Amino acid sequence: MAESGNISGNSHFFEGVEKLLEIWFVPNPKNKNADLRKIPRSVWDDLLQSVRCEIISFTRNEFIDAYVLRRWILKTCGTTTPLECLQPLLDLAVKIGGYQEIEDLFYSRKNYKKPELQCSPHRGFDEEVAYLDQYFDDGRAYSLGSLNGDCWYLYTVCRGGGRTNSNIIESIQAPPDPDQTIEILMTELDSNTMSIFTKEECNSAKEATERAGIHKIIPGMAIDDFLFDPCGYSMNGVLKNGCYMTIHITPEPEFSYVSFESNISAGNYGDLIARVIDTFQPGKFVVTIFANKTSDAFAASRELEHLGSIKQWKRDELQYCRFPTYDLTYAHYYKYKFPS
Repeated sequence: MAESGNISGNSHFFEGVEKLLEIWFVPNPKNKNADLRKIPRSVWDDLLQSVRCEIISFTRNEFIDAYVLRRWILKTCGTTTPLECLQPLLDLAVKIGGYQEIEDLFYSRKNYKKPELQCSPHRGFDEEVAYLDQYFDDGRAYSLGSLNGDCWYLYTVCRGGGRTNSNIIESIQAPPDPDQTIEILMTELDSNTMSIFTKEECNSAKEATERAGIHKIIPGMAIDDFLFDPCGYSMNGVLKNGCYMTIHITPEPEFSYVSFESNISAGNYGDLIARVIDTFQPGKFVVTIFANKTSDAFAASRELEHLGSIKQWKRDELQYCRFPTYDLTYAHYYKYKFPS
């Protein structure tokens, strides 16, 4: 994941903050076999190459394809330009996947450490919003958190199942499937923990996974992991029921960053959050929880209100947003240092 040099980090910089683009398509009543997994791997390779990234590993099961770059969900870090693949992706979804209409779209990211190093259209959130507004006249843009500190940006299109009469009738007869996503975005990480994710400390991704205890965060995951040279780490884990988790690590001390994401359902995420932050020991972290009304996590998103502290970490920000089909909760925590 590092571009060059070693973990001392004096000669280079890598932006660990990821850009996350997630698109849901309306089921096509005229094509019951519509499936994005019909798009060949070679086509994905070409598409992602055009936005400065590549697939470096892959795993799948009956429910999900997981790339160490993501499914659709597309999540990329560094100076990649994922919004530039939006139009080609929509074309592929129609021509090969068999879909005709977007149901929901989410584009999100934390604030960059060095935004001046990004490429257009990602040099600022205003520019990203303007780019997306070219495609969607019903998109909405939000910023949560402190504008002069850690914050999180979101652009969303929420159509709640489309606009046709047949879709409205279908949605009345059948409630939407439960859906939820939790993200934990961590900075100022423990240097001893981060050293695990270097080739100096570990010879393989499997060794790094086991030494850090990543396999214990959500037990039972089939893990596909990758350790970069000289440092950096990415993994996807998949359960047989279609639940996933993904972790990406930029370990250099000056700009360390770890992201965790999962769609696992829970009535309370306190234990999961505690396992993640125990594993990586961040100085600060952001939690976001998206959940629709049929998800067990719909109530859990408000449970963060009762988590004013998690072990050594104290919450100093909490915000809510309600969308047509989802609730979003944002919280920021910092590691409390006891007086000496």
